[in-house]
Amino acid sequence: MNYRILERNSKEEVATLFTSVFSSSEGEQEGKLIGNLASELSSNIDDQEIICIGAYEEESLIGSIFLTRLRFPDPIQVYMIAPVAVSTGHQGKGVGQELIKYGLGELKKRSVAIAITYGDPFFYSKVGFEPISESLIKAPLKLSMPEGWLGCSLTGASIPTINERPTCVKEFNNPAYW
Repeated sequence: MNYRILERNSKEEVATLFTSVFSSSEGEQEGKLIGNLASELSSNIDDQEIICIGAYEEESLIGSIFLTRLRFPDPIQVYMIAPVAVSTGHQGKGVGQELIKYGLGELKKRSVAIAITYGDPFFYSKVGFEPISESLIKAPLKLSMPEGWLGCSLTGASIPTINERPTCVKEFNNPAYW
């Protein structure tokens, strides 16, 4: 398996992967929603505000992850890891965990202090994420499932309290994703 930082020209294969994975696990409507999000994010990959990583087996994309910047008035660097998809035929084999670890490593190389995600606490706890409260770090929009708000320090220090609400990349600025 190899990992690549993807560029905008990967839009179609990334959107197809996310649509397929989320349609299989969450239903066709969710598949379209997340597939559209992946398409929009892929259209705007800039390797700074929006980073996309692909996991490949030979030349086939089998997993992908987005890392997007959350902006706070503080100068702290925080990125959100979401969404993540692994093709149904490769799930349960550690591909998702390795992809997230690779993404966290990429963020550390870029001197990012904190990674946040909004997802399954059981899954993300396997790669170092812990539940956090919005009194510690607020989400950009209202959370429908606050138990899924998770954080991970990339510096070894405790996650500091950040009182201001961040802004997210425009593609995530939709209550349907929260």
